[in-house]
Amino acid sequence: MQIKTAQTKEDFLKCFDVMQALRPHLTPELLLDLLPKMQAENYTLIFIEENGQAISACGFRYLTTLFDGRYIYIDDLSTLPEARGKGHAGMLFDFVVEKAKAENLKAVHLDSGHQRFDAHRLYLNKGMKIVYHHFRLEL
Repeated sequence: MQIKTAQTKEDFLKCFDVMQALRPHLTPELLLDLLPKMQAENYTLIFIEENGQAISACGFRYLTTLFDGRYIYIDDLSTLPEARGKGHAGMLFDFVVEKAKAENLKAVHLDSGHQRFDAHRLYLNKGMKIVYHHFRLEL
């Protein structure tokens, strides 16, 4: 399986179904509107495809904070329901971790919905630890 970087409108649309599996509110129009803005903010979308369609995708960005210096933050990690359990998300996760290691970064972070038990199992099996609570104020 080859990991590709989404760079064009066509690539973004290939990733729509897999991203909508994680973010049900997304429409193709919203995806095409947001991704270029996110790329301008250092977001990268990688994916694995079969038959011309993404089956798993991971979006990440570099952040720098006082508490952890420079690190990679995974915004999105999703696999189509019918493609789950085959190691695709793990491959994407490992790719990001290896990228962080190669750049001598201190950490990889992500947030996950409290109900996503299968995802949590993957993250814990990959050596991640639950170390923070994430708070949100909706406006």
